[in-house]
Amino acid sequence: MIKAVCFDLDGTLLPMDVDSFCKYYFGMLARHMVPHGYDPNALINAIMVGTKAMYHNDGSRTNEQAFWDEFCKIFGENARDDEAKFAEFYETEFDNAKDACEFDPKAAPALRACREMGLRVCIATNPLFPSIATYKRLQWAGIDPAEVEFFTAYENSSYCKPHPGYFRAVTNKLGLAPEECLMVGNDAGEDMAAKALGMPVFLLLNNYLLNREGVDITAFPRGNFDDLLAYVRELRG
Repeated sequence: MIKAVCFDLDGTLLPMDVDSFCKYYFGMLARHMVPHGYDPNALINAIMVGTKAMYHNDGSRTNEQAFWDEFCKIFGENARDDEAKFAEFYETEFDNAKDACEFDPKAAPALRACREMGLRVCIATNPLFPSIATYKRLQWAGIDPAEVEFFTAYENSSYCKPHPGYFRAVTNKLGLAPEECLMVGNDAGEDMAAKALGMPVFLLLNNYLLNREGVDITAFPRGNFDDLLAYVRELRG
């Protein structure tokens, strides 16, 4: 019997084309940082390098540390002094990136329905963003961050999906066995990788299904949010 549901965010609860969103968001961030002496192309390249470092993090440091270590290799250690300027961007202009997303009216009710069944709920989004950015993206999806037990962000995580260490860290934080935690997401590669750890999984089929590696999705329970809730009830017995 499952005791918790771990929802992915981008493309799952918050409909978006991830590549289009990142292009839009990176452009906004670059424009914000130009007055502070950053070349837009160099900044975006450094962000991509830092993001790659987070994807390949081995658990020896937080994703935040992995990002800034690589960022500062490019711009120098003094770049750490600009963290406050990046934080300012997320506090203010980042909200405009909502325009690059859509809204699914069934997403937040599905999450709340899981809670009403007595299940614990967390947001298992790939922890590439600072907490403030994840907080805001939850709000864009119509979800009050207080409705979830926790969400993963680059400050509190040391792995990324699909590394098994990521899913292990999530289940450890819940204090549950992997078999007791359902992973729900739209990415057949990254989210469904939780199955290898013993977690039950559910692949959300929507306009933003990701399957970069051509995985056989028939191996996974799948469907829309209504199908998800039916599957959750089945797992609850």
